[in-house]
Amino acid sequence: MVRKFARLMACFVAVAGLWAALTTQASAAEVTVAVAANFTAPAKELGEQFKAKTGYTVDYSFGASGQLYTQITQGAPFDILLSADADRPAKAEKEGWGVAGTRFTYAIGKLVLWSANPALVDKDGAVLKQGSFMHLAVANPKTAPYGAAAVEAMKALGVYNAIEPKIVTGENIAQTYQFVASGNAELGFVALSQVVTENKGSRWLVPANLHSPILQDAILLKQGEQNSFAKVFLTYLRGPEALKIIARYGYDLPKGN
Repeated sequence: MVRKFARLMACFVAVAGLWAALTTQASAAEVTVAVAANFTAPAKELGEQFKAKTGYTVDYSFGASGQLYTQITQGAPFDILLSADADRPAKAEKEGWGVAGTRFTYAIGKLVLWSANPALVDKDGAVLKQGSFMHLAVANPKTAPYGAAAVEAMKALGVYNAIEPKIVTGENIAQTYQFVASGNAELGFVALSQVVTENKGSRWLVPANLHSPILQDAILLKQGEQNSFAKVFLTYLRGPEALKIIARYGYDLPKGN
């Protein structure tokens, strides 16, 4: 009877071990990525192409870069950070949340002044100086790099003080876009990637010399250091197929790509 019980226990342990191995493998076949909201559309397309190519699933969480970084420091289970700036990935590496030597620029963003009204935004952005609007949407400059770039641009143009009372602040660039698309704000600063396929409305591509470069950096996080599929995804992100998709959404590519 004791021997029979021992054999049953041994069988149970073996099955449990196999189940644990399979569960670990299934979990490892998923990549969890924290993604800046401006990169939502290309990220989804990249995830689909990556899965078709490798069979691995990419699970995204979208938001403002600052909010995502706060979540990372609070233990959020992300393998990778795709930020809308270079500062937070650098900070993650310095503070030990990111893996040293894995940081790189995956895209260079472009800022656009956009309105759903086809007659409102002129080709030179003079509408900002005219002030013929009630509300202008801007992503929170404290957490969203595109919001910080928008504030820089307005200050460079000398219109920020006059416009500040009219600013409606979005939690991230996705909410900022919704403010404008819904008409709750007549115009707003958004990412080119959000309107690159839009045939409606009017827009002005903000000259790059009016704000700091929007270098969007990626980094492998400590959480994903043992996930080989996370490393495969980062390699894919730097490859020709991914770069072609990124460029199609209106981003500039880093030098060397």
